[in-house]
Amino acid sequence: MPADKLFANARFADGSHGSMLVRGGRIVAIGSSAYRSADVDIVDLDNALVVPGFVEGHIHLDTSFYGDTWRPHRPCTNGFDVHERVAFQAENLALAAPMDVRARNQLDLCIGHGTTHMRSHVMVDGSVGLKSLETILRVRDEYRHLIDIQLVAFPQSGILSSPGTPQLLDEAIELGANVVGGLDPASFDRNVEGHLDVVFGVAERHGVDVDIHLHDPGMLGVFEIEQIAARTRALGMEGRVAVSHAYALGAVPADTLKKIADVLARAGVAIMTNAPGSRPFPPVAALRAAGVMVFGGNDNIRDSWWPYGDGDMLGRAMMIGYRSGFYTDDELATAFDLVTAAGAKALRFDDYGLRAGAKADFVTLKAEHIQEAVVARPAGRSVYKGGMLTARDNRVIKNTSQA
Repeated sequence: MPADKLFANARFADGSHGSMLVRGGRIVAIGSSAYRSADVDIVDLDNALVVPGFVEGHIHLDTSFYGDTWRPHRPCTNGFDVHERVAFQAENLALAAPMDVRARNQLDLCIGHGTTHMRSHVMVDGSVGLKSLETILRVRDEYRHLIDIQLVAFPQSGILSSPGTPQLLDEAIELGANVVGGLDPASFDRNVEGHLDVVFGVAERHGVDVDIHLHDPGMLGVFEIEQIAARTRALGMEGRVAVSHAYALGAVPADTLKKIADVLARAGVAIMTNAPGSRPFPPVAALRAAGVMVFGGNDNIRDSWWPYGDGDMLGRAMMIGYRSGFYTDDELATAFDLVTAAGAKALRFDDYGLRAGAKADFVTLKAEHIQEAVVARPAGRSVYKGGMLTARDNRVIKNTSQA
């Protein structure tokens, strides 16, 4: 069997044409410096656009009903209420297919569209204990050759309001979770300091990153973001903390946004958005202009929160761009960046990208350039993980010896 694999006749995002040499699952050379030799397996990419694998920055593998029985959406009694949505979720999950089956369905969906890196939040709290995490850890191990997955220990039922959860978060990290999460410290637990004491305490003890769901609106949400940023700087955790959703940033005056954007940039706190249809969301361009790391995720896919979601990060880039009013080529490139390089940087996937030394994780597209890829979301993709073909035309190839 050839020691090297040469991917020939590739087009790259900068408009150049060339080849990519892969050895041992990593890129050795790219462009005109890639070489041919007698001991190389040549894969002709037929002038396809080659881009890095997509980064799913925020998803919930344990709660999706994708591939399961359709469950009609239940509106909240009065607007949007996180407590009520959590209650609906518990009722639906009690009737759902086994979690491992649903998680595999969702992973196949995402990988088929080109996702090679993922951060999934998994419920860890007094309502479910560690059962959900144990299940998803097993599924992660099954898929380890197809996708890199970070797991967040996510206290969906709160921390202080859910007995035993602080200890469970510690145990979750010891069990194999990579990140500690949180949820609306003010409105859910009604104790910002106490909630953040637990979250950052776990992070400090175990040396892990933080990713906090924050739905709270207006100045309450801004205050919580300020507190998270202050904790981040005090513990020297710049670049290791994310706030997911941060709806408050999409509904405050421009001067307030500028102030909090500067706070986030100094603290190195990243913001994840999926540009949800019925909620305000963080202004991507303004935050990036201030130096804030912003990245994207699909969030929920056909679950108790909404019936939408197809697992396609190019579709999510289009959605974020559409709702952000991104029209120029530079703006469309920003939308693409949110689901590739920015996501990898925010989640600290250090061996990512189309460069020598990085893992050979990439997607081929039938598009002239990344701008067309964002607006057209072309079909007919091939997905490679470590230089091995893992999906084609949305079909996952789990036996990578076929590649």
